[in-house]
Amino acid sequence: MGRERGAGVRGSVAAAAARWRAAFVALFVPLSAAKLWLACTLPPFGDEAFYWQESRHPAWGYSDLPPLTAWLVRLGEATAGHGAFGTRWPFLLLGGLLPWLLVAFARRAFGDARAAWQAGLLSLLLPLAGTLGVLALPDVPLTLAILLALYALLRAMAEDRAWQWLLLGAALAACWLTHYRAAMPLLVGLLLCVLTPRGRALWRRPGLWLALAAMAPGLVPLAVSNWQQRGAGVAFQLVERNPWRFHADALAQPLEQALACTPVLYALLLWAAWRAWRRRGEGAPWDLLAVSSLGFVGLYFALGLFADDLRFRAHWPLPGYLPLLAALPVLWRERDWRLAPWLAGAVAALGLLAGLAYLGLAASGQGAQRLAGLKAFPSNFVGWREGARAADALLDGRPAVVVADNFMLAAELDFQWNGQRPVYALDSPLNAKHGRAPQLAVWRRDEAALRAAHAGEAVLLAVDETALRERERLDWLGSLCGRLDGLRPLRRLDLFGGAKRIAFYEGTVPAAAKPAGDPAACVVWREAHVAQYGND
Repeated sequence: MGRERGAGVRGSVAAAAARWRAAFVALFVPLSAAKLWLACTLPPFGDEAFYWQESRHPAWGYSDLPPLTAWLVRLGEATAGHGAFGTRWPFLLLGGLLPWLLVAFARRAFGDARAAWQAGLLSLLLPLAGTLGVLALPDVPLTLAILLALYALLRAMAEDRAWQWLLLGAALAACWLTHYRAAMPLLVGLLLCVLTPRGRALWRRPGLWLALAAMAPGLVPLAVSNWQQRGAGVAFQLVERNPWRFHADALAQPLEQALACTPVLYALLLWAAWRAWRRRGEGAPWDLLAVSSLGFVGLYFALGLFADDLRFRAHWPLPGYLPLLAALPVLWRERDWRLAPWLAGAVAALGLLAGLAYLGLAASGQGAQRLAGLKAFPSNFVGWREGARAADALLDGRPAVVVADNFMLAAELDFQWNGQRPVYALDSPLNAKHGRAPQLAVWRRDEAALRAAHAGEAVLLAVDETALRERERLDWLGSLCGRLDGLRPLRRLDLFGGAKRIAFYEGTVPAAAKPAGDPAACVVWREAHVAQYGND
């Protein structure tokens, strides 16, 4: 009877795991289809277009990033051709691998198949993770590599096999090939090796040093590219993009994270982090879960109080949430919570649908029109196709050098033309703000290169009047008359009710820039002012 009862329990557990696996697959398949559709139809984000430009200039690294993002874009286009899908499919694949890797991590951590599939299902519902891979962004390989490193470390701390330490080193090398934020998993690992008994024991294991040795090749491209560009990448990431002074608005980060994760799930994640920290003394896996989750979430919060306050950063703590997703099903089963998982899943599902719907609206002109006038208007996704068509018409029978007023518009036009004609970018403040100015200089696509190669030639200037914040527009738009000679308006595109405005001018390339005059006297600023405010 006892054996029969035990077999019945095991059968019941296996059946429950099978049901949750089926639920995971039932969500994974349509979500993957939706992401595939978005990846094929959503116009490239401005940064994606620049990564595509980087992929056409193979190098050890670039002024904004190490080389892996560009390598993946190049792989995508080499196998699938030029276009949105060709650019994005490697990232779509990596984003699709993330929930499966989390299932493997959770199963290894707790030995519970049912909880593992529940964790995977939660990762699909978490908007930050569920939409990962739609865009060709470095956070996709970075997040996957960090989770792979955690999985390898989880196994290496328990089994201490050479291949596990080598896998850890390879994952950390991939992090360094992707982004400078690779420093964060190393810092979190250091905290683990200082704050926990099992972590302190790692200093005496040869495997830890084997992992660090395996990681070292990932630093080579970063070191070489910074040497070639005189430290441009390090200077941008550590100095230029960060004010390094306290700004109180960053105290709202928990509210931003609650919106990004959905409020109920975010509250449960914080509760899971607290429970993991309380149980860290129990050893595996709670010590690793506690330090890795609170390390990422806490350190990014502290960094955000003093660092870059201009760019979207809600995705930064995602690597810290993933281990908590693995722990949540185990923790709420211990408390016999029945309502919380369903409530968290339902609210997270609404957040995921909202995120997918937003991207779906941005993918179509009619959808973007509905977002016009809202703060959430997807300005960096729209307008470049219409701009490229207008430029083609203006260039028909009118040979000219194409110049955009900032790197993002230049990259988008270049993407649309598939690199068939050179596109220069003026030295906009936007270029420096995003760390792209040094790279444009290396490619000879900045103002200095324009004047050196094309002085006296006709120019077609494309101006995105909505690219900069309103307080910055007067000085920038007013300076364009000193950067190019004889500017005369040709055509204007007022798209989505004026939410996106691109204007075209003809002129000539001067041999040297002129001293800045009265910004309000420049025809570019006057035309932009009239377009926005009328003749008042």
